[in-house]
Amino acid sequence: MKAISILSIGALAAISAGCLSTRQGVSATGERYPWKKNIVTTVFWIGEKPSANNPVPNRKSSWDKDWSRSYGGFDDPNPAHRRNFIPVKFTPRQNPFYCALPYNDKTVNGHRPEAPRVVPWFKDAYHGPGVSTCKDRWVAIRKGSRTVYAQWEDAGPFRTDYWQYVFGNERPKPTLNKGAGLDVSPAVRDYLELNQTDVTDWRFVEFSEVPHGPWSTLGENNTFVISDRKAGRELAQASKRADAQ
Repeated sequence: MKAISILSIGALAAISAGCLSTRQGVSATGERYPWKKNIVTTVFWIGEKPSANNPVPNRKSSWDKDWSRSYGGFDDPNPAHRRNFIPVKFTPRQNPFYCALPYNDKTVNGHRPEAPRVVPWFKDAYHGPGVSTCKDRWVAIRKGSRTVYAQWEDAGPFRTDYWQYVFGNERPKPTLNKGAGLDVSPAVRDYLELNQTDVTDWRFVEFSEVPHGPWSTLGENNTFVISDRKAGRELAQASKRADAQ
């Protein structure tokens, strides 16, 4: 999942057109990030071994070469080995509600040439050439009347350069695994009661749009956990200042 494309002049023109169509689509729907509907969705997990439908092992991600270690272990997808959306053998150190989309904004030495133009929040999320602007982004995923929230933690399925679908108006290509355009974790599967291959809708959301739920409780990468810790530190500091007066 480390493919790096070399852009031609024609590709750059297509990027400009794609950005324009994305902006137009957003304004037409009245949402900054409109729903992508009826997307074939497959289940993947940290520590998954290679298979015909997943040729790359999930011990590492596009953005974390030690993904399994960072997570804390094997995210066993067997429902008999899970409870409350997590494996029974350990408490994950990262958010168990995660997903993958087929775009990686990073290259070995920086970001893809098109990334500043096609990633809508690139400017706000930029923290230097070594940091992905896509990792940990929140995504809403719905099936029927249920909606779950997950963080974007890997690039796939199959492709890592498909910005025209992820940020634009194209549909996933039907030639790969029934046209899969979204991978979700076992926790997402269990919350939405999905089959191994299913169909869902998804869209990007701002953190301010994400309600509390089982996705807000665990993970050093979890924005809820980070915010709660920051608030706790600020409260402790304020208490110390009050005691000193």
